[in-house]
Formats: sequence, C-alpha cells, structure tokens
Amino acid sequence: MPIRLLSTAAVLALSAGAAQAEFSMTLLHTNDFHDRFEPINAYDSSCSTEDNEAGDCFGGIARMITAVEEARERAGDNVLLLDAGDQFQGSLFFSEYGGELAAEFMNQLAYDAMAVGNHEFDNGPEGLAEFTAQVDFPVLSANIDVSQNDQLSGEVEKSTVIEVGGEQIGIVSVLAEDTPETSSPGKSVIFSSDTDGAQAEIDRLTDEGVNKIILLTHVGFPADKRLAEELTGVDLIVGGHSHTLLSNDDEDAAGAYPTEVNGVPILTAYAYGKYLGEAQLTFDDAGELTEISGDPILLDASVAEDEDAVARMQELAQPLEELRNEVVAESTGTIEGSREVCRARECEMGVLAADAMLDRVADQGIVLAITNGGGLRASIDEGEVTMGEVRTVLPFQNTLSTFEVSGQAIIDALENGASQYEEGAGRFAQVAGMSYSVDPSAEVGSRISDVMVGGEPIDPEATYGAVSNNYVRNGGDGYAMFVDAENAYDFGPDLADVMAEYLAQNTPYEPYTDGRITVVGE
Repeated sequence: MPIRLLSTAAVLALSAGAAQAEFSMTLLHTNDFHDRFEPINAYDSSCSTEDNEAGDCFGGIARMITAVEEARERAGDNVLLLDAGDQFQGSLFFSEYGGELAAEFMNQLAYDAMAVGNHEFDNGPEGLAEFTAQVDFPVLSANIDVSQNDQLSGEVEKSTVIEVGGEQIGIVSVLAEDTPETSSPGKSVIFSSDTDGAQAEIDRLTDEGVNKIILLTHVGFPADKRLAEELTGVDLIVGGHSHTLLSNDDEDAAGAYPTEVNGVPILTAYAYGKYLGEAQLTFDDAGELTEISGDPILLDASVAEDEDAVARMQELAQPLEELRNEVVAESTGTIEGSREVCRARECEMGVLAADAMLDRVADQGIVLAITNGGGLRASIDEGEVTMGEVRTVLPFQNTLSTFEVSGQAIIDALENGASQYEEGAGRFAQVAGMSYSVDPSAEVGSRISDVMVGGEPIDPEATYGAVSNNYVRNGGDGYAMFVDAENAYDFGPDLADVMAEYLAQNTPYEPYTDGRITVVGE
C-alpha cells in the first residue's frame, strides 16, 4: 500500500473516521545536538544574552523542553521521542561535564531511545559507558560489537521494542562505519556493515511478530537513502550525522519532509537543537505505514524558554569561567591575529591555525590546510595562553572538516580568497602545507600564481586531501568550489580545541611566518 504524504489537518480529519484497526501516533525526533545547551545564533554559534533577549537566537535546552512538552500536549497519548545520535561534543559544556549533562536533560525529556553517534566515542568507550549508566532509556547500535570492552559490554543494544498505545514499535539503529577515523571508539569496539547489521536485527524482530519498525540511524542522509534501497522490512528511517534539514517549508532544505526512497520515508531535522522533528504516523492492521505528515518545528524566539532550565543552565555555566581561564600553553611573543593583517597577508595567527589543523589530520592523507582569515578574531599576547583567549580567537564553534578536491578547486579557492582583497573581506585564505602568491592589483580571478603544495607546483588535474573548517567547506565566504568535494567530513573537533591542543604540544610556542603567502608589490 502506498504511503500518503498528507497535511496535518488532513491526517486529523482522516483519523476521526479511521477504522478501529488503524493505529496513529506522533513521532518526535532530534539529532546532532552537540551539547548546544545554550541558545545559538543564525550561524550555529554561541548567542549572547543580549541577542537572545532581542529574539535573534534559536534552540537551547530550555526551548527544547518547552517544545517537547507542547508537542506531547498536542499529540495526546501515543508519542515516541527518539534521538539519532551525537549528543556529545561541540561546546564548553562537553569539555566540563562530558556526557553527564546530556544524560540529565535527556532523562528529563524522557527520551524513548537513542542511536549511538560517532561523537559519543569522543571520550573513548569509557565516556559512552558513563553516559549509558546514567540514562533511563536504551542506547542502540546494531552494527557495533561492544562485548570485548569491559565497560561497554551489555550497555549498547542492537534494538529495542517500545509499546506505544498498546502497539509494539521496533527501533533498530546503525552507526557510520568510519567512526574509528572520526572519533575514538578504540580497538575493542568492532564495527560491521550497517546494511548487514540492520537487516539481521530487522529480520529478528519481524520473526518475533513486530510489524512496525523504525530504523534510527547515525550514518548521514546519503547513506540513509542507500539503506532505504538495500533493506527490507523498514517502515521509516529517522537519521542523523550529516546535519541535513528536511522540510516542506524551508526553501534551503535538502528535500521534503519526509523524503521517500524506495517507498521508505526518511526524516531528519538539522542539528544543534535548532529544530524538533514532529511527524504524525498512521499504520494499518498489518503494520504498514499508510499515512505520514508533519515538519520540523523551528525553535526560535516564539518558543518560550523553560524557566527552570534557564536557571539550571546559569548554574551549570558558572564553572566554565574557570575553564575559560585555564592556561593551556605559553607564547614567546604576541601571536598577531588582527583582521587588518590576517585578511590581507600571511599572519602569525593564520599560520598557527592552519598548522594546527593540518597537524591534527596529517595522518589521514591530508596534505594542505585552507582557512578563512575572517575566522580569526583576535591576537594572543606574549606569556600565558588561556583557553578563554583561544576561544576569543576562534569563537564560532566551527569544526574541523576534511575533504578531497582537485588542484584546480584549490586554485579557485585561493582566487576566491583574494577576490575581495580591497574590501578586507574575511575570505582571504591562510594556509599550511602549501604556498602561493597574490597580486591585489590584478583582475579578480587572475590574482593567484605560484601555487605550490608540498614544495611542488600544484597539478590542476590531481586530487588533494584538504582540511578547513565546516563553514568554509560548506561554501561560506564564497568557497562554493568546496561544496561538492569528495569524501567530505564536516564534524571533527572544535577548532578551538584543536588549536589549544597544538599549542600545548608545542609550548612554549614561538609565533612565526615563513613566506607561505607572498603579496606582490609589498
């Protein structure tokens, strides 16, 4: 029976006269929260109190609590709340509390189940084990074997069956197979095929008589579409990992909510707590999903912040002041990071940032780094370097992004970086692992020359492994040539953490430039 994609009003009208054998429920879902317990701005970065009070911010746990409560009130009894992974990593709250804070609020929200995300391993298997010991709901992944890890053994289930309105709903989960490259699960956590792991568990539940099965994934939207083609017995996929927004109202969304592939609807709701996914589902007496409607709810200023949660967050934020004052290294001189310098020529902060990024991923076959000068917001004085200073330089909570592009794309990126030179635009490229010359007097599109990678002239036809930040990789500051890069992974560690760790490893740090950027005429 084909699935009807209906408006909410149409579903409610149909439900009023539905046959007794039909079963209707509301599915609420989140993904990739990344410890954004405080509100975020329009760029997914920290939002000031002033901007939040002005109504310019989104999300935050206080709004999420209100949104879930209101959704449950609208829905009535038959409600399921799921999370598609990556609650961990992305703010100072994770640095301070690990998974403890996520556990506290997820328990308060009464989640029914959660997928393991790759960043749940950022503090190793022990970090995930500490989290699973605190939560009141099952944490799932069908394609990882944790039995060889003493702390995690028995803590991660392949699936669960939840009773909703007297009906059994099977929840099966899978995790991205490249998690060992993007996080720290260790050798004791064994990964297998997401397709095989999911299908085996789906078949087991089906054999046990469960006829309504949701696949809760942390593999990314492209892989969700692949799984929809490859698997049988799945009624619905709820995904995470790629931070994809599906929506029927937002013109910038990656597709409709749901996006249907091979007869399987796929739902996912961006990231960072900016949206709460809400879908109304109807199943027939055979367990077939026959109707689905809904859309992610934008948690903007129209959603009131829960007062108790606001007070709790103020309390939890107090220790972060100490963390912000933490000394991570020493510098033998001022690290120049002013916008006047870093948006016009090689600067010491640009060298530091690009070197730190490249150092972090050089063992992954990455050979060059490009970062936007406008992402560097301050200098660091000689002497002790605090975490607060590092976060002042890199305040945007951007993450490390690795990808593969052609040499021509690299040249085009450098041309883009120099295209608004006269305006002092933030797109000016700071680099590592490579060098180039820029002639500000030349015509836009012809300002770059002498591009070298690893000491050799760049080959426009060759493919290069590159690292940048997720903002640039996704086309920010005009870097459109990176949007369709191959093997892109945008969700590495926070750049501030990368820089702090690099400084700590190289303390006392000696600021320098080495001629990697030549400005013609200077």
